[in-house]
Amino acid sequence: MGRNLICQRRGLQQRHIQMIALAGTIGTGLFLGSGKAIARGGPLGALLGYSFVGVLVTGVVLSIAELSALLPLSGAIIRHAEHFVDPALSFAQGWNVVYSGMVSLPAELTAAAVIVQFWSTINSAIWITVFGILLIGSNLLFVRVYGEMEFTFASLKIMLIIGLNIMALIIVCGGGPDHHAYGFQYWRNPGPFVEYLGIKGDLGHFLGFWSSFGNAIYAYSGIENISIAAAETQSPRRNIPIAARRIFWRVCIFYILSIFMVGLIVPSNDPNLLHSTGNAAQSPFVIAAKRAGIKVVPSIINFVVLTSAWSAGNSVLLGSSRTLYGKSWETGMAREGHAPKIFLRTSRMGIPYVAVTFISMFIAFGYMTLSDGASVVFGWLQDLVSVAALIGWMVICTVYLRFYYGCKVQGIDRYELPWKAPFQPYAAWLSLVSFALLLLTGGYTVFIRGNWDNETFVSSYINIPIFIILYFGYKFIKKTKIIPLAEIPIRHFIAIANANPEAPAKPVVGWRRFNILWS
Repeated sequence: MGRNLICQRRGLQQRHIQMIALAGTIGTGLFLGSGKAIARGGPLGALLGYSFVGVLVTGVVLSIAELSALLPLSGAIIRHAEHFVDPALSFAQGWNVVYSGMVSLPAELTAAAVIVQFWSTINSAIWITVFGILLIGSNLLFVRVYGEMEFTFASLKIMLIIGLNIMALIIVCGGGPDHHAYGFQYWRNPGPFVEYLGIKGDLGHFLGFWSSFGNAIYAYSGIENISIAAAETQSPRRNIPIAARRIFWRVCIFYILSIFMVGLIVPSNDPNLLHSTGNAAQSPFVIAAKRAGIKVVPSIINFVVLTSAWSAGNSVLLGSSRTLYGKSWETGMAREGHAPKIFLRTSRMGIPYVAVTFISMFIAFGYMTLSDGASVVFGWLQDLVSVAALIGWMVICTVYLRFYYGCKVQGIDRYELPWKAPFQPYAAWLSLVSFALLLLTGGYTVFIRGNWDNETFVSSYINIPIFIILYFGYKFIKKTKIIPLAEIPIRHFIAIANANPEAPAKPVVGWRRFNILWS
């Protein structure tokens, strides 16, 4: 399965895996998209939206972690769906992953173009072209330095989040250049919620709060890959549960705390927040620094956020192209006959250049900024990514529930598994039902009189029929059937796990204990 690539991925050192798992999913959804959440939902609405989605994605991570602890090398959710549900679901989810990459790539580049507008008024299309060429070049020529690049970018993001929260705390307490103690000033005026779409009263507040879910979903998209990164270590059955158990604290520290702090120092009616007006938009963290009169920090913040957008785009292109071709943690679509065989072609260095070129073609979506503002296009692409993420999370919960009830039917005690996730099956059910509701109501604004918008409707719902057609189309052509609960090969995989025990963990002392705490 692509020996060169697998050796490269397995060659990642422990420090690479830990840092990528810790900060790999933190990107423009937090640094840039959170501005729209505050503008639409207010500081409390955004905080609640990010908090609720954080709880729900924790259920997703717990589900995929229990599955991956049993089958750490068999191909993540794409292979789990094939073994525990239906090969047709595996096919549909595989293409959903590819589709997510197709829209995530231009989304990240468009976000980068939005960020660059802080310094330059040059047309966004030029910056999308420049960043796109750099991304393609790095994936075709410099992929072997992926680990070091992502380690550096992840380190920058962690330092930025810590620094931003410290800066926000100082400003709130009156330690900024203006020496004004903000406290909860902006929670009182303009208020904790926003009357969204001009709808007065509690209904407008609720709709504003509900609209923040879309931004939160985009920010958390890809967080399920934390357990996948842990699977690349030498002892995945031990490291996957460790990574899953720590997800809650990562969500609290990196996402919820950051949203809470920025909501204290940026009012929801600030005209520079990311409204869909087509104008240049800025990170709410940059706005906070400028409002406090800190002159140097905004450029530093924007630079790190820019590297975050480029890093996320790099990861998306690498991951989605390898899903087409084949990589160590997921079944290659082309290798399984789920995609044209042409995607199996590689260069002399083992780079699947056809798959990389195919995914790179969708960078062209970013050129919609020629007719609409970069922030508007970023909003459309953000919706597309969010819907793909919702469907992927629902698939994970569905596969896990099939696995869970398969254990029940076959009389398998979950204590026999390498790891038994807590709060199950309730966490999976809660996440599945909630994500289904969010999926169906994601574009609710278009159904309010006077607010119909073709682009919003398409970006909010187009992926639903695509996924249904993929699933039932493959099912009809290949005549696949849903695997009965009694026939799911759970015992077989337990036997494999028991026959291949992992070495005991080495004692951890000194600074390494602190390092592992955060990994």
